[in-house]
Amino acid sequence: MSEALRVGIAGLGTVGASVARVLAEKADELTRQCGRAITVTAVSARDRTRDRGVDLSGVQWFDDPVALARETDIDVFVELMGGEDGPAKASVQAALERGKHVVTANKALLSRSGVSLAAIAEKNGVLLNYEAAVAGGIPVIKTMRESLAGNSVSRVFGILNGTCNYILTRMEAEGISFEECLADAQRLGYAEADPTFDIEGNDTAHKLSILTSLAFGTKISPDDIYLEGISNITQADIKAAAELGYRIKLLGVAQRSESGIEQRVHPTMVPTSSVIAQVHGVTNAVAIETDILGELLLSGPGAGGNATASAVIGDIADIAKSRPGFQHGPVFGRPAKELAPYKKAAMRKHEGGYFIRLTVHDRTGVFAAIAKRMAENDISLESIVQRAADPQIGDHKTVILVTHSTSEASIRKAVEAITKDGHLVDKPQVIRIERPA
Repeated sequence: MSEALRVGIAGLGTVGASVARVLAEKADELTRQCGRAITVTAVSARDRTRDRGVDLSGVQWFDDPVALARETDIDVFVELMGGEDGPAKASVQAALERGKHVVTANKALLSRSGVSLAAIAEKNGVLLNYEAAVAGGIPVIKTMRESLAGNSVSRVFGILNGTCNYILTRMEAEGISFEECLADAQRLGYAEADPTFDIEGNDTAHKLSILTSLAFGTKISPDDIYLEGISNITQADIKAAAELGYRIKLLGVAQRSESGIEQRVHPTMVPTSSVIAQVHGVTNAVAIETDILGELLLSGPGAGGNATASAVIGDIADIAKSRPGFQHGPVFGRPAKELAPYKKAAMRKHEGGYFIRLTVHDRTGVFAAIAKRMAENDISLESIVQRAADPQIGDHKTVILVTHSTSEASIRKAVEAITKDGHLVDKPQVIRIERPA
């Protein structure tokens, strides 16, 4: 049997402690599966006294994760600290430059520096594995890097943030407000004390940028993503969607067009009969549309210590199974130096149409003015619903429009004109409609 694979872990929070514990508890089983033992020999964490539920008494401790990364007595450096820069980037780069394999769950780091880090890994013949960085325990990275050889991807989309999906699921199921759901998510540990990164779509955008690179062979471009979060979703939107046969999800979507690649993150209405609409709670799902296979949907736990730890351990096990002299595949599916420059596509005509909710003054001519603005921008309406005024909120009405396919620019121009006309009582709500298979 080969010598043990020596692992150093930087970051012993929920995920890092889970990884160390499972590696110890499943040692015999992992040895049988990998053909060699996997041993945690060194760690780096701020607090040495905290009880993490695993015996680390025989492990070497480092205060500086970069020093751990440079340690000659480890084969694999596992980065679980987080952050797109600082110690995380410095330590991962140091490990790769020293010819050590790296496993990370850090989507922020990869979305910013993934290509340059991949180049270092490929130059030194080591692995940079990051399954846990996207969709938790779902093996989407391995699927896209290894299992879809020969397939050309036309679109990849999905639910990539468990916090947002949990909030939207509860809003629909229990009829409670966004604020109430968020507070519960924080109490249960699904949302951070500062949830902005999740609810405004940034977390989804980082993950989407990585999937985009894998799907289309381009350099990662996190700053070229149309971004919109869920903080403005109300019960009025949830109920209107249900009445129209839709459910609201926060989707990340990347697709190829003749003019380039389009990346977008935003609340989306999907038909309640679609598979993606059945993904509830903190579960994630990723759909990949290809020319040979068709559409593949992967779904499973997308967040939490166990799901992320499972993906990290899977990456470590892959390294344990590799042997000296084995030629590792490229980090992003093709060599870093061959990744094409990212070319941002114009937001093209959207085939699914749009949902528009307007709260307007209840007075003569408003409805006609709205219809006029839509016509001026060549927007065809599939349906129009006008709700009676609610006595509790004053002399107002709600107008709900569902459009046929049109462009983002046309919708924005029409809504801007309606707003300037002075007919609106509240900020307009615009949500895309997708009709996935």
